Amino acid sequence: MHVGRVMQRELITIPPDTSVIEARRITAEKKIDHLLVVNRKGKLKGILSDRDLKQSWASPATTLSQHELNYLLDQLTAEMIMSSKVIAVLPETTIERAARIMQEENISALPVMESDQQDNLAGIITRTDVMQVLLEAIGIDSDSTRFTVIVKDRTGVIAEISKLLVEHDISIRSLVTWPEKDHPGAYQLVLRVPARHGDQAVAVLEENGFKVLISYPGNIEDYL
Repeated sequence: MHVGRVMQRELITIPPDTSVIEARRITAEKKIDHLLVVNRKGKLKGILSDRDLKQSWASPATTLSQHELNYLLDQLTAEMIMSSKVIAVLPETTIERAARIMQEENISALPVMESDQQDNLAGIITRTDVMQVLLEAIGIDSDSTRFTVIVKDRTGVIAEISKLLVEHDISIRSLVTWPEKDHPGAYQLVLRVPARHGDQAVAVLEENGFKVLISYPGNIEDYL
């Protein structure tokens, strides 16, 4: 899956001279956490997050009057508090790469540019978008049964599992692998199959020597 398939294309942008009060009103009204700051030509200048707005807001303990506070906030603009060092990606960036960038940079959104040769905006992708892709990928919103098969890293193991299920006319809705970090060479294969075939799938795999978990194991070593 690529960013271009899931990014938000209907962008809400503001000019650099937008007041903090107005920016906060827009985020509340539109129920969003990020605003893209663009110049008159529509070129990206920065990104303003809900976190930036909260940090710029005065403490409730301020001695300023409400009138004075509103006046000062009205002088504070998006350009003054936005992140001008923007990390952006391209539509062809993979979802997993975008997720890694967000994690490493501790950010929750990435503007998407049309190409690396231009600064034209194509969209934006957020952590919420990435989480939605993950949930769809693992099939958690489907009528399915989830179980885990503990395997050693060897050629053909996934093919063997697939063949056994195919022989019993059981389809795999999703398959995700996780390495056991404390046990090099061991993996968890998390499968989802149609709910009506869940018990049968587990029985078939266990009958053929596979270690299958249907609940939290407590001690994973018992299944290695």
